[in-house]
Amino acid sequence: MTDAAPLVEVRDLRKHFPVGTRLLGRPRGWVRAVDGVSLAIRPGETLGLVGESGCGKSTLGRLILRLIEPTTGEIFFDGEPLLALGPRELRRRRRQMQMVFQDPYGSLNPRMRVGTIVGEGLAIHGIGTRAERLDRVRQLLAMVELPPDAIDRYPHEFSGGQRQRIGIARALAVEPRFLVADEAVSALDVSIQAQILNLLQELQRRLGLTMLFIAHDLRIVEHVSDRVAIMYLGRIVETGPRSEIYTNPRHPYTRALLSAVPVPDPRHRKDRMVLGGDVPSPVEPPAGCAFHPRCAHAVDICRRVVPPLEAGPSGRAVACHVFPAEPPTDGRG
Repeated sequence: MTDAAPLVEVRDLRKHFPVGTRLLGRPRGWVRAVDGVSLAIRPGETLGLVGESGCGKSTLGRLILRLIEPTTGEIFFDGEPLLALGPRELRRRRRQMQMVFQDPYGSLNPRMRVGTIVGEGLAIHGIGTRAERLDRVRQLLAMVELPPDAIDRYPHEFSGGQRQRIGIARALAVEPRFLVADEAVSALDVSIQAQILNLLQELQRRLGLTMLFIAHDLRIVEHVSDRVAIMYLGRIVETGPRSEIYTNPRHPYTRALLSAVPVPDPRHRKDRMVLGGDVPSPVEPPAGCAFHPRCAHAVDICRRVVPPLEAGPSGRAVACHVFPAEPPTDGRG
């Protein structure tokens, strides 16, 4: 998997949303929801995307699937530029890219029976006969551990965890290669979260899925991810193998996030890094590094120059003037 070409790759991806209107309909400003993101996901890999609410994680996931169109940038799936595809070609590719949404109830049509919901993608893409599609739906419901009679019931008849299982079955119906799980367990009770996470991991192993797992809970991301990307105010500030990120975080924002993760054993307390100030507005982000107003380590260059996301030999990449991807050999930093 290490040497494989990326299945999904984005280059300098940006999405700016207009805010308000001036005379002649011109926008008063722009929300820089995604502001120059580049990343790659290899086949069979799970990339965990982490950050505070409003940092652009969900927008990035939707951009990759072209559920919304980017302002600028490039998106590649299996080497093919997605932004060059017309509607017919994009629909063909959509079979290979699916999404599990955050709200397991709001994403399901309350007027449709579960069998119709799960089989809708099969019907849209003209896969199989009606009898074959029905058999496929039954197989999918069994795969996500729902009872056979679920096929004739409505979404409101199920618990939140069961509804998310329906959403997973719907996403897997057309046999995708790439799955975006957008806060797929954040709306569920903790005990149910573990069941859904274990189900996703088992299905990934069984089906050979590649996954972008979006979350704000670092404990969950550690459990499911091979690599982790940390996002702040529309930009990726650190990426690397899971073990590297969790045992030796480099970027000050990553360190602050990890210091806030609760420790189950009260005898092993850790110092928490409290960030000062508020998250800057994505309409008027600070000059230089967007994190510098909240960073205790900021120096003059941080206030003037946007730090590039620079990779080190271990596969770690960090966007920081003070803490590079690889510590200096003299032990400083």
